[in-house]
Amino acid sequence: MQKLSALEIKEMFLAATNSPRRRYPKIIHKPGDQLNKVFNFLKSDTYMQPHLHPSKEKIEKMLVVQGKFALLYFDDQGEVSDVIFMEKEKKEYVEVPPNTWHTYVMLTDNVLVYEEMLGVYNPDTWKKLAKWAPSEKSAKFFNYLKELKQKAEKF
Repeated sequence: MQKLSALEIKEMFLAATNSPRRRYPKIIHKPGDQLNKVFNFLKSDTYMQPHLHPSKEKIEKMLVVQGKFALLYFDDQGEVSDVIFMEKEKKEYVEVPPNTWHTYVMLTDNVLVYEEMLGVYNPDTWKKLAKWAPSEKSAKFFNYLKELKQKAEKF
């Protein structure tokens, strides 16, 4: 895993703060690489529509570098089926199986996650978004994100 300087981390969190999506990726791999590597700088109010990666090779590997988040798994109807709390020096590494509905919610103001996944990136086939969850562009996601955080806390 590539190392980041304190200045890079500060600059990337500032970029996340200024981003409409409230997150910012620092992509490490080159276009066309078989192994995708990225640092994700995430703010507490970012929302990722639940999704799955529709390929047996796409195991999403996540390592917490800073902060705390909850990884939520869902059944096909959109009900939370499991929650894994991720935090440095406690549970800091997880592999999300392919074809598994999931998202994550931030539990601290700043979260930094290093991710890897096999496969050449193609935005049309990389992930399938859950139709039972609001889009990231929908105003409905604010309440949904709040509900997800509450469900994670009760799990």
